[in-house]
Amino acid sequence: MSPRSVSTTAVAPPDRPRGEWPGRGIDLDRLRDVGWRPAPFREFVLKLHSRCNLACDHCYVYESADQSWRARPTAMSAAVIDATAARIAEHARAHGLTEVGVVLHGGEPLLAGPRTIESVARGLRAVAPAGCRVDISVQTNGVLLTEPMLRLLARHDIGVSVSLDGDRAAHDRHRRHADGRGSHTRVMRGLSLLSGPYRRLYRGLLCTVDLANDPVETYEALLETAPPKVDLLLPHGSWGSPPPGLDPGRGDATPYADWLAAVFDRWYRAPRRETGIRFLEEIINLILGGRSRSESIGLSPVALVVVDTDGTLQQVDTLKTSFAGAPETGLTVTEHPFDDALGHPGVVARQIGLSALPVTCLRCPVRDVCGGGYYVHRYRPGDGYRNPSVYCRDLRRLIEHISHEIRRDLARLTG
Repeated sequence: MSPRSVSTTAVAPPDRPRGEWPGRGIDLDRLRDVGWRPAPFREFVLKLHSRCNLACDHCYVYESADQSWRARPTAMSAAVIDATAARIAEHARAHGLTEVGVVLHGGEPLLAGPRTIESVARGLRAVAPAGCRVDISVQTNGVLLTEPMLRLLARHDIGVSVSLDGDRAAHDRHRRHADGRGSHTRVMRGLSLLSGPYRRLYRGLLCTVDLANDPVETYEALLETAPPKVDLLLPHGSWGSPPPGLDPGRGDATPYADWLAAVFDRWYRAPRRETGIRFLEEIINLILGGRSRSESIGLSPVALVVVDTDGTLQQVDTLKTSFAGAPETGLTVTEHPFDDALGHPGVVARQIGLSALPVTCLRCPVRDVCGGGYYVHRYRPGDGYRNPSVYCRDLRRLIEHISHEIRRDLARLTG
């Protein structure tokens, strides 16, 4: 999409449904009385630029219920950048953190331009406490990954993850310019540079699952630039607005599990390791008794916070798909330390593990692996987020498929 128009209207207060969980139902005092303490934030997502140069029809920022981007500044100001860097340093110092991750995000963050990106990188590291490493990365659609831009990112050791949905037909079905032109050619041009002379920056690919695309062909297309990691992302949806091709209220079909299981079989049975697939690796790790390192699966505390272009502190921004104002905390980086956000009901709900799950999930045999699924996908209008994932059937089917394969191989090795 060509850069979005800027509104001068102030951001409206969140249109929060009343009486929904966790706004209703989280008793922070009781949790503290029984010894619960929040995990500090370790990942900070900076909305460096709020507009985009593509018009992807499945984008949760522009195509969802929350349209607050229309009233926010196009880009972060120097004052907000400085305040954010200071608050991150303050948080790291208060909690004795030895490393924090900062993700430059958008919109399309590279639209902020070289000068701003350089300022952010220098500012974050200049004020970080001694002994705390600041790992900076950027999540981009790849269109602006030119030689000069990659030189800048290399100079400041900024890792790069790129959105790619498969081969040309698969990618261009959704990821188009405002005039309808596909973006695959330009993205692959950037990826050829990233995977070649700038390979040390290459963090991986993010691919949104589309049932219209063949799963194995999609996976093999993603291998073209030998990414170190692939993230397969389920399309965002909820019980009120189910994802494409899914009818959670009828039948026992598991189209997304079938799609992902086909990728798993191709990936897992390959004669050599071709890449990592984060979602599938996390499931394997949990089946084997490990802890989740991803917010999309498992029960580990989520330790992520978002800073928007206007300095507002937000929960994960994919909550925009639930209802207008869903990610908002009512806090700002200029007026509040990050510790204040740790007491927000939505943040607490994602850190209390089993206590956030409904009875249905607690009785499920794959409970500790699934963890109720991605929090965003649990939303039911009028009730809130204390529900199974809208992908419940698919998650159970996929976990059971992977578990069967892993346990069969373990039995062969130990038998």
